[in-house]
Amino acid sequence: MDSNWHALTAEIPFASAEHASIAKRVIEVDAELNPHAVKREISVQEDKLIVTFHTLTIRLARLTMNAFLENVDLVVRTIEHFGEDARTAKNIF
Repeated sequence: MDSNWHALTAEIPFASAEHASIAKRVIEVDAELNPHAVKREISVQEDKLIVTFHTLTIRLARLTMNAFLENVDLVVRTIEHFGEDARTAKNIF
């Protein structure tokens, strides 16, 4: 990457490696809206979802990370609501 790019990395812990992998698969299907100005790398290491953004501006880094974290929040809430543990609990009642 050119030295004009800004790098930002986040590690988000999940309850399990499976949940981190689910989040990765869900989030990575959406392409970046500005691929010329934002590059994204997503990986899973054990139970952590790791994302690195390379952006042309600091503002884009902030906006991109905010949107990413909103997506992660939605995935986490969905897993909590519809995940295996939720299905098991619903079958009890």
